[in-house]
Amino acid sequence: MNRFVELIPRQCAKYGDREALRFRDYETQVWASITWQDFAQQIDRAAGALLMGGVEPQGRICLFTQNCPEILITHFAAFYNRAIPVPIYATSSRDEAAYIVNDAGATILLAGDQGHYDIARQIIGDCPTLKFIVTLNPAVKRDSDDKSTLTWQEFLSTGDKLGKEVLDELEKRKQASAPDDIMYLIYTSGTTGVPKGVMLMHRNMNAAMDAHIERFKDIINDKTDVSLSFLPFSHIFELGWTMVCLCTGIRVAINYNPKEIQRAVKEVQPNYMCSVPRFWEKVYTAVNDNLHGAKPVVRMLVKRAISVGKTRNMKYARLGKKAPAIIEKQYQYFEKKVFKKLRGAIGVTDGKLFPTAGAMLSDNITEFLHAVGINICIGYGLSETNASVSFFKPCEWTLGTIGMPIPGIQVKIGDKNEILVKGPTVMKGYYNKPQETAEAIDADGWFHTGDCGEIAPTGELILTERLKDLFKTSNGKYIAPQVLETMLGQDKFIEQVAVIGDGRKYVSALIVPDFEELKAYAEKKHIQANRVEDLVNNPDIRKMIEERINDYQKGLASYEQIKRFVLLPKAFTMESGELTNTLKIKRAVINKRYRPLIDAMYAADFHKKKDK
Repeated sequence: MNRFVELIPRQCAKYGDREALRFRDYETQVWASITWQDFAQQIDRAAGALLMGGVEPQGRICLFTQNCPEILITHFAAFYNRAIPVPIYATSSRDEAAYIVNDAGATILLAGDQGHYDIARQIIGDCPTLKFIVTLNPAVKRDSDDKSTLTWQEFLSTGDKLGKEVLDELEKRKQASAPDDIMYLIYTSGTTGVPKGVMLMHRNMNAAMDAHIERFKDIINDKTDVSLSFLPFSHIFELGWTMVCLCTGIRVAINYNPKEIQRAVKEVQPNYMCSVPRFWEKVYTAVNDNLHGAKPVVRMLVKRAISVGKTRNMKYARLGKKAPAIIEKQYQYFEKKVFKKLRGAIGVTDGKLFPTAGAMLSDNITEFLHAVGINICIGYGLSETNASVSFFKPCEWTLGTIGMPIPGIQVKIGDKNEILVKGPTVMKGYYNKPQETAEAIDADGWFHTGDCGEIAPTGELILTERLKDLFKTSNGKYIAPQVLETMLGQDKFIEQVAVIGDGRKYVSALIVPDFEELKAYAEKKHIQANRVEDLVNNPDIRKMIEERINDYQKGLASYEQIKRFVLLPKAFTMESGELTNTLKIKRAVINKRYRPLIDAMYAADFHKKKDK
């Protein structure tokens, strides 16, 4: 019997009526709890419902929804049936959802809100394997002619009062579950083509759990700790961390609406939260903005506090060393007077660990966060590696790295500085794609990540760039665009950046500004701008942005620097196809869509036209 078939009954016996999950009630929007006993009972009902719904061992169930408890309930119910959950990003388009349902051959589709239901209804006729839909949000209104949809409660009720024959079959499936069963199909976000279904086996997740729990054993406290699910469960990073929480008894608070995350953080006050660097970049910007507007005496106090925090936490605590008494005394004073209040304003007063991955986070922001007592744990991984390849150890980690490979994982650097990974967490392959699998995993079992890096003398991994993103200027100089994009992403006036330059004479950029910050700047400087277009085309604003860009680039070689840029009047979005569901830039799409604008940047009279 698999670990994740036994997990919930074991935890239920241990924790009983203690809180397992926390969520906002669909109707009241008030935080509510599910105990371990309730969790176990609902999983049993859902497992019976899946069996009654015709799900076979290793059959596929798609979940197309925002984060909610029903996802985890369905996942474990699927494990009881030896079936395979297939998450679909809540932001996926109709075509993306239909592709995944068809490629997976799913028989059931769980739809979250009205928009998900509407898409499900549109695609059901184009998905021959799909038998029925289950709606999760009670507010969803079904079409009058819909005979293929159940509500969540109607679905669960089909799992009640099962006969002996059905119960025996369910028990037989539980007992037959094996480490080599497929546990998940996680579809990649598709930056360079159609999504691929990553086959993660139960043995992959088992190895990941063992490695994470071993590294974090001195941090985790199952009696009081709570983790806030910020990233979608369709993202292996969040899903893997949530499994760590369930395995160790940490409460999981589930944030349904991503736009409400700041409110949720303040309400939940999580000890843990997975996030992407952009979240912490915005925190850093907000703190600096507030500091800039503070009284001189307050600014002086906070700057001194941060200086002491860096000394204590980066020079000593980071290395597992005890700080000198004078430093420790100053730090404890600033902890009470400054840091605790600052963390409280963010919502992480008693934060213990904040895993962060998905893109680069600048060293100065990482250092700042650690200085004020926010334990950012930088890591690296992919869906194909069951999330983590490496992450910071609790101590003795090095700024500028993405941490030490987790126990059991081998890492080496291959041709073109590509990071290669081997170990028990690496996927079996891509579903229905033997050729792509053979290209990704070589004959010796090394998975080719497509990312470039190097191994530091400490053994830690350094990420330099996405191999497919690297480009060469016409002068033969290699450029790593993500480095530049991460650097500029720190600026409060810059929301998104797409660095351009493949085959060109020099590097340029398409920049999406933070429009609210631009409006505030224009008002302060008495710049007349009635529309966004007026803001991005204003020569004074362009000059201000250019000066800020140049400040960031002072330490770069001339050929690495952005020479020209355009401020765009609208953001890159998933809906427009310019971003993946994990908010990564689709460079091919952007290069094609903005080709006339890009060509114009390299025209000799570009600046003259822009400044007229």
